Amino acid sequence: QVQLVESGGGLVQAGGSLRLSCATSSRTFSSYAMGWFRQAPGKEREFVAAITWNGGRTYYTDSVKGRFTISRDNAKSTVYLRMNSLKPEDTAVYYCAVDYESRITSAQALYWGQGTQVTVSS
Repeated sequence: QVQLVESGGGLVQAGGSLRLSCATSSRTFSSYAMGWFRQAPGKEREFVAAITWNGGRTYYTDSVKGRFTISRDNAKSTVYLRMNSLKPEDTAVYYCAVDYESRITSAQALYWGQGTQVTVSS
């Protein structure tokens, strides 16, 4: 059974940092793009960041550019999201996803993790 397991969420004050991790259960994910999405209460799930299978290209939504960094370690079958200078508006459940590079920025992933809560207090 394919699994994506996120970790690293929590409560942090504005201006603080967190690093999210997403471990995958299959080495085959090293052939796919991976991304992070988030969903705040009452809002639709939105794209945050994505990375191609070999880490050669990264994509970010405008609101996190310069603050968040996505990376991956295919030897560990894990993708990371480093989040700096966190703001209250970053509060959401964060989900990792696996998909084809051509649509990794859309919320049509092949596989989703269960999500991890990030709460930023003001």
